[in-house]
Amino acid sequence: MNLSISEQLAYNTVRISTDVGTGTGFIYRFAVNDSGVHVPAIVTNKHVIEDAEEGEFLLTLASDEGEPLDTEHFSCKFDGFNKRWVLHPTADVDLCAMPIAPILSAMEKEGKKPFYIPIDGALIPSFGELEEFKLVEDILMVGYPNGLWDEVNNMPLFRRGISASHPKLDWNGRKEMLIDAACFPGSSGSPVFLFNEGGYVDKQGNTNLGGTRFKLLGVLYAGPQHTVEGEIEIVNVPIVDKPVAFTGIPNNIGIVIKAEELKALDDIFQVALAKENET
Repeated sequence: MNLSISEQLAYNTVRISTDVGTGTGFIYRFAVNDSGVHVPAIVTNKHVIEDAEEGEFLLTLASDEGEPLDTEHFSCKFDGFNKRWVLHPTADVDLCAMPIAPILSAMEKEGKKPFYIPIDGALIPSFGELEEFKLVEDILMVGYPNGLWDEVNNMPLFRRGISASHPKLDWNGRKEMLIDAACFPGSSGSPVFLFNEGGYVDKQGNTNLGGTRFKLLGVLYAGPQHTVEGEIEIVNVPIVDKPVAFTGIPNNIGIVIKAEELKALDDIFQVALAKENET
């Protein structure tokens, strides 16, 4: 198939639905070695799954020719959902991952094959690349704001915005950056990409016609809100998608955990995979 980058990203995320709300996850390849062996997993925020006893997401099925069957899906439903995730080792880094190899094996036994397009560490910008980014860059966020999605075709929504702090700098000394985009409940866990398709202007002001830049900047998890008293506080992007009485006013600023924090989870899966190979 000849899919554009944005079309590929439509097959990267999953809508996580739990007994406490909805959030976004994306499929990531951990512990990739030279032979292509890896640990496939879904990444989201800890706060999306921490109180969830039950959870579900859908995987789009593939045809015998490997084409996506957009209207045919495999339901992955679990009890004890919050116990199935590997947590980022730093307590206040709001990331976790669930290995999905057992799910893929179960599907194979049923004669079913999923269609998904994972991303991996190759998309995490290097130090040199971060130095070449401008303060204001075009960003793309993929997910399920307010739990909205194309239920028939199992498709997410795409939101555009800009970087609101420089991607190379650690916002307030944390491995985080800010984006200027509409960050609604259900967007927790959304991957955030630097995305220029068909051309861009670089830091020196040169126009690169036909050039494409595509990098994983991080994962949305929180944002500042104005309280009724006029103060500003940082809150996790909510996961509950039912009507609530608002006492805070979002200001369309999102806080993104930098993609480099995924490396700590990668280390965990590297160790686990090494132990598995030993046995």
